[in-house]
Amino acid sequence: MPRPRVNAAFSQSPDLGSRSATLDIDFAEISDCGPVRAQNEDYVGHSKPSNPEQSRNGGWMFTLADGVGGQDRGEIASQLAVQSMLNSHSKTTSGENAATFLTRSVQAANTRVYEEGHGTIATTLVACMLRFDRATIAHVGDSRCYLIRNGRPKLLTRDHTVINEQVRLGLFTDQEAKKAATRNVLSRSLGTNLFVSPDVSEHNVKPGDLLLLCSDGLHGAVPDEKIARIAATPGDPKDVAQQLITIANQSDGGDNVSVQLIRVKSVEAVGMYRGRPYRLY
Repeated sequence: MPRPRVNAAFSQSPDLGSRSATLDIDFAEISDCGPVRAQNEDYVGHSKPSNPEQSRNGGWMFTLADGVGGQDRGEIASQLAVQSMLNSHSKTTSGENAATFLTRSVQAANTRVYEEGHGTIATTLVACMLRFDRATIAHVGDSRCYLIRNGRPKLLTRDHTVINEQVRLGLFTDQEAKKAATRNVLSRSLGTNLFVSPDVSEHNVKPGDLLLLCSDGLHGAVPDEKIARIAATPGDPKDVAQQLITIANQSDGGDNVSVQLIRVKSVEAVGMYRGRPYRLY
């Protein structure tokens, strides 16, 4: 069956009890085919804790993938990657370090995509694991995660593109890179090779913070400052996420657009000792 042109989900944190809930969020996720593309090669998904133990062990997982255009079955690659990540998250055990877990899970997703296509299908991937007052981010490719605090965007990922690597080497300026014909050519993706090396980072989150995961259909069409300004608009997250989709389609419209918008309402501050959290009083 063809994938729907628009996939969306909206939710609030499950009620785990005031003493047990360590993280309270609202979120919305939308994947939109756009007005031009016939096929949606993006895929989004999330996994939420259903009880206090799962909240402590794994917290929340949000993940987004963008199947590589120009190759066969990009929509299959993105769906396999997301489903693999969510399946791994459902098996999170107590005390497992989040960065180690994400690295292992991304490799498992890469293996799943590679085995399906033997290097003929590929996808980007960005994942955010939210537990206590920390967001651990893993990514491969040019799908992004932003932290928006006080209306200001901070990019938590680095695009794995050929042109971005050339900018880092001083071969191109940022302005030249934006106009380069190769700006969308990936230097790293899931499914291309048997092994992949994700970038993983950990960040503290505070009440009022926004986390935004998106495909290049958004960040390639809308400037970061405008993305942050719209994302920080008060109101229902699903309305804000839809506004981001609409702006991207109006600005460009030539690509699929996917957004996961997470609004942090409250967190439990913790310390970490040997990779394990302990409550701060």
